[in-house]
Amino acid sequence: MIVTTMEKPPAEVIERAKGLAEELSSRYVPRRRETIRGLERAKADAHDGVLVVGPQELRFVHGEEPPLFFHPSMALIRVKRLREGDTDSLLRAARPSPGDVVLDGTAGLASDALVLSYAVGESGRVIALEASKVLHTVVREGLRTYDTGMDDVNRAMRRIEAVHAEHLAYLKALPDRSVDIVFFDPMFSRPVMESTSILPLRTVARDERLTPETVSEALRVARKRVVLKEHRDSKEFGRLGFAKSRRTASSVAYGVMEVNDVK
Repeated sequence: MIVTTMEKPPAEVIERAKGLAEELSSRYVPRRRETIRGLERAKADAHDGVLVVGPQELRFVHGEEPPLFFHPSMALIRVKRLREGDTDSLLRAARPSPGDVVLDGTAGLASDALVLSYAVGESGRVIALEASKVLHTVVREGLRTYDTGMDDVNRAMRRIEAVHAEHLAYLKALPDRSVDIVFFDPMFSRPVMESTSILPLRTVARDERLTPETVSEALRVARKRVVLKEHRDSKEFGRLGFAKSRRTASSVAYGVMEVNDVK
């Protein structure tokens, strides 16, 4: 992978691109007048993708796949509904309270993390883990700079702690009962292909199934519950012991394990 910039970048964007290249152990390549496709063809180390740095946004481009960039997507609509007094299917399953600490073990584009951050409020905390370094970087920077036009939603984004980590290793390092809720939204075992926002994600996200060991660690760490989001027809709920599958009107369902039920 290489890191470059938008066309005619100001000096601060160039410096930001160089810093990100160093962080990602990648090479910074000046954009000059070259196209992104041209850079991909000309630079051998660009075959794994190109991270394009702009004043506000990062875009990861890889071949013919749709570019990956941070955007709240449906999460913004969901939070707007919460602002109007409506509820959300994730919140009905996870039941966070203001001030709760939530660990999102599979952050992706941090859409669910944003909904959870809004729900737990200023006194709460959401830690969003992402195993893919590229995806983590794009999302971390997006959470820091994206402007929704709504101060309370912006604050909810800024409060999310984006961490580059593999969830099992991170969970093992945590003390018992150190967070309130652990949430997992792995790549669905049965993809929802009509979800266009997910397509760019699949080029960079770590597509690994949850293990019983991971769930066991989550139950050790959680004070209240562990929540799994999956396709409504998924067999992962049964395989991992999530007997309480809470269906929604969409193709999504939530499995919930209450900590008090498994002690």
